Amino acid sequence: MSTPSIPDIEAFEERAAIIEYDGGLTRKQAEDLAAQAQGFRDAVNYWQWLADYVLGKQIT
Repeated sequence: MSTPSIPDIEAFEERAAIIEYDGGLTRKQAEDLAAQAQGFRDAVNYWQWLADYVLGKQIT
């Protein structure tokens, strides 16, 4: 999977909420799946990528 140039935070939050509610998963599980839908390994990787981008304006 390739990582998009800039993640879609709104889509991430919406997808995680739907997965959590409809799928009966934990928030962590839902966020991991939402992150994977955007090409990230998991939610930790997603948020780290965003933090790196915001703080350093670097895409890794």
